[in-house]
Amino acid sequence: MRPIAFPCLAVLGLSSLLQGSAAWAQRIDPAPAFSSDDLTALPRQNWITNGGTTFNQRYSPLDQLTPENVGGLKGVWRTHLRGSGSGPQYSGEAQPIVYDGVIYISTGADDVFALDVETGDILWEYQAGLDPNVTTICCGWTNRGVALGDGKVFIGQLDGKLVALDQRTGMVVWSIQAERWQEGFSITSAPLYYDDMVITGFSGAEYGVRGRVKAYDADDGELIWTFYTIPGPGEVGHDTWPADNEVWMHGGATVWQTPAVDPDLGLLYFSTGNPGPDFNGAVRAGDNLFSASIVAIDVATGDYRWHFQEVHHDIWDYDAPNPVVLFDAQIDGVMRRGLAQVGKTGWVYLLDRVTGEPLIGIDERPVPQLAAQATSPTQPYPRGDAVVPQSVDIPPEGYRLINGGRIFTPFVGDAGVIVAPSLYGGANWPPSSYDPERQALYVCASDYAGNFIGGDRDFEIPPEGAEYHGGVIGFAPLPRSGIFAAMDVTTNTIIWRYRWPNQCYSGSVATAGGLIFTGRNDGRLTALDSDTGFPVWEFQTGAGMNAPATVFEHDGQQYVVAYSAGNVLIGSAHGDSVWLFGLDGELEQTVPNDALLSNVELPSAELLTVDISEGARIYQQTCLPCHGTEGTGGHGGGATLVGLDDVDYIMTLVRDGRNTMPPFAGALSPAEILNVSNYVAATLGAQPAE
Repeated sequence: MRPIAFPCLAVLGLSSLLQGSAAWAQRIDPAPAFSSDDLTALPRQNWITNGGTTFNQRYSPLDQLTPENVGGLKGVWRTHLRGSGSGPQYSGEAQPIVYDGVIYISTGADDVFALDVETGDILWEYQAGLDPNVTTICCGWTNRGVALGDGKVFIGQLDGKLVALDQRTGMVVWSIQAERWQEGFSITSAPLYYDDMVITGFSGAEYGVRGRVKAYDADDGELIWTFYTIPGPGEVGHDTWPADNEVWMHGGATVWQTPAVDPDLGLLYFSTGNPGPDFNGAVRAGDNLFSASIVAIDVATGDYRWHFQEVHHDIWDYDAPNPVVLFDAQIDGVMRRGLAQVGKTGWVYLLDRVTGEPLIGIDERPVPQLAAQATSPTQPYPRGDAVVPQSVDIPPEGYRLINGGRIFTPFVGDAGVIVAPSLYGGANWPPSSYDPERQALYVCASDYAGNFIGGDRDFEIPPEGAEYHGGVIGFAPLPRSGIFAAMDVTTNTIIWRYRWPNQCYSGSVATAGGLIFTGRNDGRLTALDSDTGFPVWEFQTGAGMNAPATVFEHDGQQYVVAYSAGNVLIGSAHGDSVWLFGLDGELEQTVPNDALLSNVELPSAELLTVDISEGARIYQQTCLPCHGTEGTGGHGGGATLVGLDDVDYIMTLVRDGRNTMPPFAGALSPAEILNVSNYVAATLGAQPAE
């Protein structure tokens, strides 16, 4: 029997669970309470933090695999995670953790698995048992990984819980309600284990929350400190919010990624999300600190040290979800302690991590103004190169460009204004990697313009747990593509850059052997030559390869482990596979899931009973991030559903997809397609068009 960890052990039968897990427990060597030296050492046999080290470089010093021999890489084993996280609402974005011959991986359902490196066998499984009625998840049901330390595996959950599991058995050691999902909070990032603490940020800016980072005692989950990313009265930055309302208490600035730590300086670093409401700046005049910022705090106390704001008074959702990377490099003949963060703006922000001052130079420049949005008179422009285009050369048919569609072009009203990049442009959550030998930062980004609408809504603070956007974002009828680039951190200039036919939506890992491993939406895990960016190897994993891979050594051999599960926001095929790759592998490539979706027959309404309430549930979990609660467009930029009342037509759209909407034939059953289509037609589509 597999050991399944649940808070309510009596229901499952505690004695049988412990008996079933005993054999596996003897094979797992518990991790120590890692020291700062452990957490900053370059990873070899083990990969013990989400970012490889607390510097978040995602760099392996292993050099057995090279551009010359990587062509011989094949699958050693493939393990299916029993269907966990393979439903239509889930995204697989977790980076595997490796310690002493065991791989630890979380799914979009917040389930956690321990796998044997040698065989791929599942040693234990923790089932989170998320409430399917959770309604405050912004951007798909996802989790970006676990933390490890002191014999425990730590997982932050979408329902706001922080859970510590016994590393040997997967049984719950402690579980706390860190924040309530009913108030809009969730945890999507991997926690950080450091100095006997577990540190995590919280998502929820789109639901009117006040962002925060918290540190807990790793032994028992007791709260140690809280840092609010929106300062309160009397604190640095509070005067950048209006004094005549309480929007600051609901102003977002949430943290989407695992922080970085410099133990020598005793500082914790993270970047923050957009202010709320996203697209309505009129109600929150001022710079709105610390939204869209890089922040440094004392890791032991949570006290503020410094900040740098990337976007003042953001109205474009140009937040900073890409993880902060720490590095040391010689700049202008002087060795500097640096920090890099890549924004949705498409720029790399390079700072001195001691002081927060720019390393290369960042200039404040005047930008177009719009009083109705209370726009900032200037914005920061980093010197060097942008990773992605920041304007639109030719307008799409039927549209007029304002200000050339350039970055920071303001908008208001329902006409729509095209701006590049959009919130899907630049660098999103997929982590960048850094090669300290080449002094190169490898960035996964997208070239994607947006059609911004609104900015004159939501002057009232919404009820608890309700959406708080202040407008909508649609995507302009323009080509969208991925951008993968290498940036020189000593000059902030492009070393090489390539355009991909599809958006880049998977983080990367770099190696001393001259390789970068990164995934593709069509299911391929690819290896690029670090010096040229040329692809030198690829392997079809069978589902969207949208999670960063991990590189480690076992018994003298270098391996790559990757989680292939797809992504709801990017529309890639879903799955539940963990693959291990090595030069001693024998498994060949598989067939992508979406290749199996042709000729899916839709059910006849006469043959199945329609369940509108079930359709509403499916819409809430799967469709809401893109289409919004009312079907008028959401945070993901989906088209309006108002007036769409033909059930047969809707069913075809759901099955086959259209434009930016992916097909759901492989993710939803025929009955589910029928139910959600009837819900849309009867409720959202029946609304009168304005």
